[in-house]
Amino acid sequence: MAIDTGRTFLGALGEALPDMRLLTDPADTESYRWDETEYLQPGRPLGVAFPRSTDEVAALVRLAARHRTPLVPRGAGSGLSGGAVAVEGALTVVLTEMAAILEIDRQNLVAVVQPGIINAALGRAVAEHGLFYPPDPASFEICTIGGNLAENSGGLRCVKYGVTGDFVLGLEVVLADGAVIRTGGKSLKDVAGYDLTQLFVGSEGTLGIITEATLRLMPAPPPKLTLLAFFADVPAAGDAVGRIFDAGVVPVTLELMDGFTVRAVDDWHQLGLDRTAGAMLMIESDAGGAAAERELDAAAQACEAAGATSLVRAADATEADWLRQARRAAHGALERAGVARMDDVGVPRSRIPEMLAAIERISAAHGLPVGVFGHAGDGNLHPTFVVDREDPTAEARINTARSAIYDAAIALGGTITGEHGTGVAKRAYLERQRGSDAVRVMRAIKHALDPDGLLNPGKVL
Repeated sequence: MAIDTGRTFLGALGEALPDMRLLTDPADTESYRWDETEYLQPGRPLGVAFPRSTDEVAALVRLAARHRTPLVPRGAGSGLSGGAVAVEGALTVVLTEMAAILEIDRQNLVAVVQPGIINAALGRAVAEHGLFYPPDPASFEICTIGGNLAENSGGLRCVKYGVTGDFVLGLEVVLADGAVIRTGGKSLKDVAGYDLTQLFVGSEGTLGIITEATLRLMPAPPPKLTLLAFFADVPAAGDAVGRIFDAGVVPVTLELMDGFTVRAVDDWHQLGLDRTAGAMLMIESDAGGAAAERELDAAAQACEAAGATSLVRAADATEADWLRQARRAAHGALERAGVARMDDVGVPRSRIPEMLAAIERISAAHGLPVGVFGHAGDGNLHPTFVVDREDPTAEARINTARSAIYDAAIALGGTITGEHGTGVAKRAYLERQRGSDAVRVMRAIKHALDPDGLLNPGKVL
């Protein structure tokens, strides 16, 4: 069957779902072409649809299958790998109007939510019940749970609690033919058949469209205590990370910013950070009371042994929130200095000093200023190239440097993406890390679930 021109499909969609918001004017759809990834050139969507229920998503998908029209699922568009960018002639399906918290079950410590709920909104809602949803990407105030599920997002608390996938008990998913399935549920232990839940988590909308999630919660921990440690250079901070874990401390947060990033953040927020430092670690404990004090004392000793030039403890919860927001603002602070192409690599924690040295060496070799920040506690780093917006050579030089950084991460036993996903930006490098046989298996799964290749085509694979 020839691929439909799109006009017939849009007409059928309007007839089948007349109450669903549907944008087709290019002026209205333009802002839905992009995510936060620099130097991508998305296609122009056929239209942008805003379903409000699973039934509407299923009906939409069935029509798309009948008319052979590709679909691009999308949340808030805060991703950094091109996973949600528009595809030429495809319908973009924005799930932000499906934003309900369907249930907070305190007895079973679960929340049942729709994909459009904002991460921070869920966190605030469960906190009213004395509960806690740990995954917290830096963009938690704007990113959706559906986007977090699609990318298997991480965040500042991963070192202690884990990533999004560690808190998913079950999903409702619309498949490529419009069928609706449920995987898992509220049971903590359920090993019936293949683990389809984890198959869809991190699949970036290429295997199905998630319309509901059952998420694991925890009792709310005590307020965090926060310590900043400043160092003369990045290698010393990397050394401190290893010493902290050697001391038996597992902080809830262990974040790194290099001197370039520290100064960019301080320029923006005027926090009084040590602008002469070559690197900074933010270390937090939520162990509570004396236990938290002991953890920070041990972390402080480890930092001093690694050559910390100064240590600062937050005086109260408000000051700690300011410092935490500074780390979350790292990417935005670097963007103020020019085009900031943020990357995402991960290595085993013990190899962090080697990875940091490789990033420094590669950026110097290509003449590219780079700010490095990230989740040092779990080995996930975000080297961010900052270049002049008018530099015509920047994109090519950045792409060459990115390739070298990925090779360095793989050589250290790491990954080309720790939490941002593969999307469009990294699909060419997937086989380099996983190998041809593993990618062949991925393609077989994709074909089994989406034989016509209509779900988020061109992403991941």
